[in-house]
Order: sequence, then structure tokens, then C-alpha cells
Amino acid sequence: MNRTIHFVSLGCPKNRVDSEVMLGVAQREGYVHVDDPAGASVIVINTCGFIDAAKKESVDTILEMTDYKAQGSCERLVVAGCLSQRHPEELAKGFPEVDNFLGSSDMLALGSVLRGASERIAVGNPADWLVAAESPRILSSRHGSAYVKIAEGCNRSCSFCVIPDLRGKQRSRRVEDVVREVEQLVASGIKEVNLISQDTIAFGRDLPAEGRPELAELVRRVADVEGLRWLRLFYLYPEKLSPDLIELLAHHPRVLPYVDMPLQHAADGMLRRMKRGHGGKRLYDLVEQLRGAVPNLTFRTAFIVGHPGETAAEFEELCEFVAWANFDRVGVFRYSDEESCASHALLGKVPKRTAESRYKKLMAMAQRIARERNQALVGKTLDVLVEGESDEHETVVMGRHGGQAPEIDGQVYLTGTENLPELPRAGEMVQVRITQASDYDLAGEVVGMSPTERPVSRRVGLRVLPTDNRRLTSPS
Repeated sequence: MNRTIHFVSLGCPKNRVDSEVMLGVAQREGYVHVDDPAGASVIVINTCGFIDAAKKESVDTILEMTDYKAQGSCERLVVAGCLSQRHPEELAKGFPEVDNFLGSSDMLALGSVLRGASERIAVGNPADWLVAAESPRILSSRHGSAYVKIAEGCNRSCSFCVIPDLRGKQRSRRVEDVVREVEQLVASGIKEVNLISQDTIAFGRDLPAEGRPELAELVRRVADVEGLRWLRLFYLYPEKLSPDLIELLAHHPRVLPYVDMPLQHAADGMLRRMKRGHGGKRLYDLVEQLRGAVPNLTFRTAFIVGHPGETAAEFEELCEFVAWANFDRVGVFRYSDEESCASHALLGKVPKRTAESRYKKLMAMAQRIARERNQALVGKTLDVLVEGESDEHETVVMGRHGGQAPEIDGQVYLTGTENLPELPRAGEMVQVRITQASDYDLAGEVVGMSPTERPVSRRVGLRVLPTDNRRLTSPS
């Protein structure tokens, strides 16, 4: 029997971890991953259903893959993830070519699907899934880096967001379990761990009060894992950060001074409509606090424009805030009017043309700031994690410095490698003197190398289709 499988993973890094678990399940069932869907007996699409653009991309991908049922060797087509969690019956009716539908919590159920022992629609309760250290998983990220999901679900009630419906209430992992997974990853050659969840700042709050851990405790335990070089935090909700966490960001040698904190807006009226639970002053205070306490901070954020009720004056207030804060990375998202969200019922819908104009203006500001930030790095020597050959040119080696998150913040292209005894290998850390800067990418000369302490594990070339604006940031 032909036991080959092809995966397509859409959306955010959290979805990517789920795809990697399904890769592990498939391997456990005796399947071999293939890069070309034309040669796969099973095709799995892990969908995203967060906003309209993501839903459209998921539907387009399903349509693309259905062709292989007729033209390729595909015998089973599986659709999983957030879109099928949200619209299982509609998808099943609209895509008779799809053999099985799994939801956002059904990663392990892929085993039953592959054995032919599953119902066609097997979408479970979204609150049932929480990854663990013992979960089967095959990494697909570039060499040396991995995402680690520390919690699932969300307890917030932001008016524009469907995540609680798609993923359920917050469920945090135990600190010991996260540390055990990081230890396993480091043993396989991982140098950089990126902690992710829907609401990272709320880690542990859902656990029993007695002995309840805080995020700072988790960060310290993970950062102290021997052999780890970089630890990065994603998706911090804009609320007061504990002194212990700020101390770690500022001074721990392996905790990167990198904050990803989606702020969404800055005007009091808009933050109230978005049900963010705070006003604009908190954001000014947070930026001042972090800039003052964390040396060499990289601050990445995201904003939504065109939300119902957004006035011209409120948008200008947002622009003034972005100019004042001088963020290193800014992602901008046009509001997506989701029927199941509270924002859908609000009056004052912003015309698409107006939202597009605001999007372009704010993106232009963000691009200009990013260019200035990068140009300030010319002449500096930075530690760079080598990722391998460039996507654009096979003779060019690329990597990232600590202020560049994987897949979204740009690259460092290495020059002068022809004078080295051997090319830097994926997973190695090298020192690079920056010589050139563009809006998002850098180029620099390798001036020092460090040996690879451990062999780097082989990765699967998972086909990943990031959703709108993923090059800059993602909404949360």
C-alpha cells in the first residue's frame, strides 16, 4: 500500500505546531511525507479560519488539492483545523471530494482517519486539545529554531476575535511539561525556542491557585535549559508586566529583549469598542516602561484599521501613537467583519476604500521606521542564527539576528563566506558585521563562527501558507 502523505499548513505558528503534531501522528502510522502532492496517497490541509482573507486562502487551497483526487495518486483528502472547526457542515456539503474533516482539537484523531476508522465529519470539542511533551511531533521550521506552544485557547472577549469559539477557553500546560519538551528540542540541535499561545501573558491563570505558576517562572525555567541560546516571547497581551518578567527580558543572557505585543489601537473610543479592557494611556505607559527597562529592545506590534466606529480623528490618534512609539516592527490589518463577533453588530461600518487608505498610510509609516531601525544597525556586529541557503539564491546563505523573529521579520544575508574554510551550516551561530540594510532585510560579513554543539535534526519541508501580513506580524 502507498503510504505517502503531503501536508499544507495555513495560518499562524500555533497552527504550525498542530501540523507538526499531525506529521508525527502520520509517521507513527507508517506514512512518509512527500513534498509533491501529486505523489501523495493522503493530503492533509490544516486550515485557518480567523479572518476573511484566511478563510478564502483555506478554501482556495482545498480547491487546489481536490484536483489531485482526480489527477494524482491521492486516495484520501483530509481537511483539519480552524475553518473546519467553524464550518464543518458547510464544508462537507461544498466539498464532496474531501473524505474527512477534523477540527482544531483533533490532531491525534488523524491516526483513526489514516486507518480508515473515522467518520467523515469528526470535529470534536475545541477545548479537548493541549499539546504535551510526549505528543508525536516532527519539526518543519528552519534548522535551529522551533515553536513551543505553552497554552491553548483564550479567556479574553475582544469584540473582533473568534479565537475563543475556535479554540475554547484558556488551558495552560504545566511548567515541567514545557521544560521537558524544550530539553528534547535542545537535545536535537535546537538553538532558538519561541514561546507561543493565544494569550501568553495569561499563562498559568487557569491552573489551580495552589502552586499556580506565573509566566516569569516558566520563562526562567526554559531559559535555563542547558544548550539553549535564544528564547523569544510571542503574543503578550498589553497589561502590566511583572517586575520578574521585565528583569528576564532585560538581563537574562538567553531571553531575547524582544517583545511581541499586539496593541490593536490607541484611541480610547476604539479600544472600548474593541473590548480591550483598557485605554490608550496604558499603552503609552507600557511602551515607556519597556523602552526604559529593557536595553536594545525590539518591539513588535499589530493594529487593526477600519473597525466599526473608527473615526478619522481616532485613526490620526493611532498614527500619532505609532510615530511616538517608534516601533521596530508593525503589522497592520484591515478589519474583517465576522458575523459571529460582537463587532459585527456595531454601527458606523467603515467603507472598504477608507480602510484601505488608512492601511496604506499606517503601513508606509511602519516601513519608514523599519528602514531607519535597520540602517542604524550598519556597522554593528550581531550574533546570527544560520538558517541555510537563501530562498531566492542557492549560493547565498541567510540567517537571523536576535531582533528578527522566524519567518516574519526579515533576514540577514551573509557575505564574505567564500573566504571561510567552509560555509556556515544551518543551526550554527555566527557573528556578522552588518554592512547593508533595506526596509526589512540586512546583509553582513561573517567575522566569527561557533561550532555546532549537537547535530541538527532533519526537518520535513512542510508547505506553509502564511495568512495576510504574516511577513510583519499576526493578529492576536
